[in-house]
Amino acid sequence: MENRPMLSPDRIQTSAPEPLQAAADYAVVRSAIEFISEHWRAQPDVAEIAAAAGVSETDLHHLFRRWAGLTPKAFVQALTLDHARRILRESASVLDTAYEVGLSGPGRLHDLFVTHEAMSPGEWKSGGEGLTVRYGFHPSPFGAALVMVTERGLAGLAFNDPGDEQASLDDMTSRWPRARHIEDTAATAPVARRIFDSTQWRADRPLRIVLIGTDFQVRVWETLLKVPMGRTVTYSDIAAKVCTPAASRAVGAAVGRNPISFVVPCHRVVGKSGAITGYHWGITRKRAMLGWEAGRAN
Repeated sequence: MENRPMLSPDRIQTSAPEPLQAAADYAVVRSAIEFISEHWRAQPDVAEIAAAAGVSETDLHHLFRRWAGLTPKAFVQALTLDHARRILRESASVLDTAYEVGLSGPGRLHDLFVTHEAMSPGEWKSGGEGLTVRYGFHPSPFGAALVMVTERGLAGLAFNDPGDEQASLDDMTSRWPRARHIEDTAATAPVARRIFDSTQWRADRPLRIVLIGTDFQVRVWETLLKVPMGRTVTYSDIAAKVCTPAASRAVGAAVGRNPISFVVPCHRVVGKSGAITGYHWGITRKRAMLGWEAGRAN
């Protein structure tokens, strides 16, 4: 399969925290997002959100500005259904344009280019037999990240909450049951930095990923790579590009099996109404990703 430059997480040079700081921030942000998710229709003020997160108003304000590039109020607005519907209205044409010109969006908003290839159907059907996958857990802006690499590139990226590391690892290794899985944080740490540290996002050093799945799944995941940061699409939007709009359910299943979260942005797929629907690594984390990206896209 031809390698094409795809655009992934956006740049922000002035306020993006380092992974360790971002991981610490996420614990508080998660509490705030859970409160916002339950009460956004009432448009809660900063004092209410801060109290729910267990921090002062000042600390919450600075944390959101550092972590998401947004004020808490702007973050709430970014997660509202009205905002999602507006973004969706704009996104259909964006995806069409991406297909016409081979780019990930109308503007080159991203500094981290991604080149990808897919394993052959035979390699996938073998369950990864003969494949060596090295893995390690690393801090990220969205909690602990499980990074999995092969000699051909990044093959897996998952997230987990404290105490769920083994479940996350079991979930990912079960996708390629015959592969050899080796814990090797020395091998995965440089890749983790490339993904989450904005100083590593350079167009002249593309991040290589390898897509391991069925032919249909790979086509869905390649389509996800065309959805730019700050935009969302529906399952039917993806289905229309891959095969037929009637295949939304099959597309939803393929999106849910995406093994390289965030870089292959399955979190940017929402319900037809714009509602933020389920996510394999938790809907709170999905909301966090969309809010975090909204700050950078703006």
